[in-house]
Amino acid sequence: MLAGGAARRLGGADKPGVRVGGRALLDRVLAACRDARTTVVVAAPRPTARPVTWALEDPPGGGPVAALDAGLRHTAAGDVVVLSADLPFLSGPTVARLLEALRTSGADGALLTDPDGRDQPLVAAYRAPRLREALALLRERHGTLAGLPLRRLTAELHLTRVPDPVASFDCDTWDDIATARARIREHGHVLDDWISAVKDELGLDLDVDTRGLLDLARDAAHGVARPAAPLTTFLVGYAAAQAGGGPEAVTEAARKAAALAERWARETTGAPGQARDDAAPAQPQGDVAPDATPDTRPDAG
Repeated sequence: MLAGGAARRLGGADKPGVRVGGRALLDRVLAACRDARTTVVVAAPRPTARPVTWALEDPPGGGPVAALDAGLRHTAAGDVVVLSADLPFLSGPTVARLLEALRTSGADGALLTDPDGRDQPLVAAYRAPRLREALALLRERHGTLAGLPLRRLTAELHLTRVPDPVASFDCDTWDDIATARARIREHGHVLDDWISAVKDELGLDLDVDTRGLLDLARDAAHGVARPAAPLTTFLVGYAAAQAGGGPEAVTEAARKAAALAERWARETTGAPGQARDDAAPAQPQGDVAPDATPDTRPDAG
């Protein structure tokens, strides 16, 4: 992953550290490639959401081709994913699509194209041996890799393209940052982005049934009381942790809590036609206990 550069169009700001949706751009890209066996970031070391291997190009500030060469020196993988650190909408499935395209196409690399059809060589998967051959050829021709444009490298490779107008969006200007921040707050994106941000912040690597938990929260809010929703989901998480964690533990705890919420709602609503526990005496509708005496005061509500 390449996280250097001067970010001149951002006024020299630390672009990988700029936050979108509460997370640094660099951490958002790291989350998209969390399944990688080795993750190398070419930049000066900084705090990140998960451990990485750091590298620096020679000379520092030598540009993307030199940075790519520096990163390759820290991995022996046959296939590598090369990413810039300013991709707010990159996701794990997109990375998987690139790798699948690389493996099935027979090409030297598979890269995304933007909405205008332009190649994005820093959102791509490559065959590492071919990259090394092309880098060695460029070094032989030019004496150095510093300052060379990426098109010199990609011109030596046979590439296949994967169109993706969303994941290819990168943040070069403050207007781009503003667009990204607005987009993740749209209805279709905000929940998934928030859950991903929370998991990163808490150091969780756990896929859960989001819809199931939302249904549980709804049932607790409607069948018990509105504050029961967040408290119930918290208790489900705590119970899952006590049971060893993992998606199965969350599912089982949520199942038990959902069943309890259903029983609670049946008792308090007294809905006709619903099954009751045969051992329990019939209850009047509402929350009035069977032995309660009605309040006959004139102002009784």
